[in-house]
Parts: sequence; C-alpha cells; structure tokens
Amino acid sequence: MNFGEAIKFGFNNYANFQGRSRRSGYWYWALFSALVSAAFNILSGGETDNFFGILGGLAGLALLLPGLAYAVRRLHDINKSGWFILFALIPLVGWIFLLVWYVKDSEPGTNRFGANPKGA
Repeated sequence: MNFGEAIKFGFNNYANFQGRSRRSGYWYWALFSALVSAAFNILSGGETDNFFGILGGLAGLALLLPGLAYAVRRLHDINKSGWFILFALIPLVGWIFLLVWYVKDSEPGTNRFGANPKGA
C-alpha cells in the first residue's frame, strides 16, 4: 500500500472498526496526520486563536476518528482486541506497548478478525 492508497483507505473507512489493516497503511496514515498537523502549526505560527489555528483544530478533529479506526484495525491485524487501544491512557508504558504492537508484522492467514490484508 502506498501513501495515497493509505489516505484514501483511511477516509473511505473512517468509521469502520471491523477487519484488519496493514502496517504500511497505518504508518502512512500516521505520517499524513503528522504532516497535516505540522502544516497547520506552521501556518498558524503556533497560535490557536487565529484562522489557521482554528482550521488546524478542526483538521485534528476530522482526522481523529479515522486514526482511531486505523489503530483498532491495526491491532486486529496482530490478533489483539481493539480495546487495547485504551493502553494509550497509561502514561509511557501504555504507549510503549502500543508502539511495539503497531510495528509488529501481520499475523499470517486468517484470524478472528478476518483474512490477512496482505493476501498471504
């Protein structure tokens, strides 16, 4: 999956918490979200009370749900429940667990969340 396909897939499945997502798609989505955030931060000069600051906040809200859906589907890809995303609420340790799981390769074959998106 390339960068453009990952963005298109993210917006087309913005509220789909079922199934599995490839590692490349998740990380391309994370890159896209970071680039959008950085662009609005630069345009706003770090201020939140101007036009670009408000647009940046709205963009962040618009990217939140698709990002959560991608994260849940990524956890499904390694045969973990999407509820493990709540580990993000545990300072430092939770983020480390999630990071390790997000970089882990897909579980081969079909698991309880569906067929392998790699087709392997």
